[in-house]
Amino acid sequence: MTAAKRTPLYAAHAALGARFVDFGGWQMPVQYSGIIAEHTAVRTSAGLFDVSHMGEIEISGPAALATCQRLTVNDVARLQAGQAQYSLLCLPTGGVVDDVLVHRLAGERYLFCVNAANSDKDFAWMNAQRGAATVRDCSTEFAQLALQGPRATAILQPLTAVALAPVPAFAFIQAQVAGKDALLAHTGYTGEDGWEIYCAPAAAEPIWQALLEAGGPAGLLPCGLGARDTLRLERALPLYGHELTEDTTPLEAGLGWVVRLNKGDFIGAAALRAQRQRGLQRKLVGFVLDEPGIARPGYAILHNGATVGAVTSGTKSPTLGKAIGLGYVAAACAEVGTRLAIEIRGRAVAATVVSLPFYRRG
Repeated sequence: MTAAKRTPLYAAHAALGARFVDFGGWQMPVQYSGIIAEHTAVRTSAGLFDVSHMGEIEISGPAALATCQRLTVNDVARLQAGQAQYSLLCLPTGGVVDDVLVHRLAGERYLFCVNAANSDKDFAWMNAQRGAATVRDCSTEFAQLALQGPRATAILQPLTAVALAPVPAFAFIQAQVAGKDALLAHTGYTGEDGWEIYCAPAAAEPIWQALLEAGGPAGLLPCGLGARDTLRLERALPLYGHELTEDTTPLEAGLGWVVRLNKGDFIGAAALRAQRQRGLQRKLVGFVLDEPGIARPGYAILHNGATVGAVTSGTKSPTLGKAIGLGYVAAACAEVGTRLAIEIRGRAVAATVVSLPFYRRG
């Protein structure tokens, strides 16, 4: 068995008393002070995450745009230098290879941020479809931190000379943070305002320490993957391997807004166009449990006693104080207000389909 990899911040996490878990082949902090405290810090002040396990892949050259357009469902041609977009890589069947962030760098260069567990798979897939473009796995050249929360910009601003307020969501700038070169992307995975900071591995710890010191008085906490998961689930953001797999399509996952079927041909376009025309057989829904219990991935979802789907994610929401979850159900059972049940340890626990997201800032 291959030993789990460590990020450049492993020693810093250990010094803070982090509890570690294996995630996507990486030894990552799952929590420090506790998931609820860390979750609450992000919702009310700010939290700092190490997400250096994420992969980075660059597509470049005169044919880069054409390759990006063929690989992704969104319209990369809309991006100007300094802009990013959420997108998906799909199979010819329409199933999802991965969900990604695409950043347009200067010139004909595009930087993809991909999920840690999919990094090798994604690179192989993208390289096989590269056409005349150059595809390079540059994951070892980057560490990545995520500073998230309503006070994130105020905490980051004193550490850089570049004005952050004018940078819109899904845009990024090249700047120095605490004297270190970085790419600052106005993006995140928590449902709050925030920044994802790409830097050289050697710069990660100085930036991490500077942010903790600058944010401490404002209530910033170091946060682990546990809080990252509860935060993204409250915002109903999909997690690959749960809401997204090679057997699910963007349309089933409620991500039709990402799919640009009018942009021209791309991998999976024919299958997605056909699925849209014939209608969905199943849909991703959010639900709230009406009785005590926690819905876990894989638990059966019932309607009138019959199994109509399965849970993909579930937790007790720290913000809402309710047990929430996501799952795929037969399309006929997907309407808001539909009464369902989750089979938890042999017991049918009542649940109700609700509108998504569960949480929206502001």
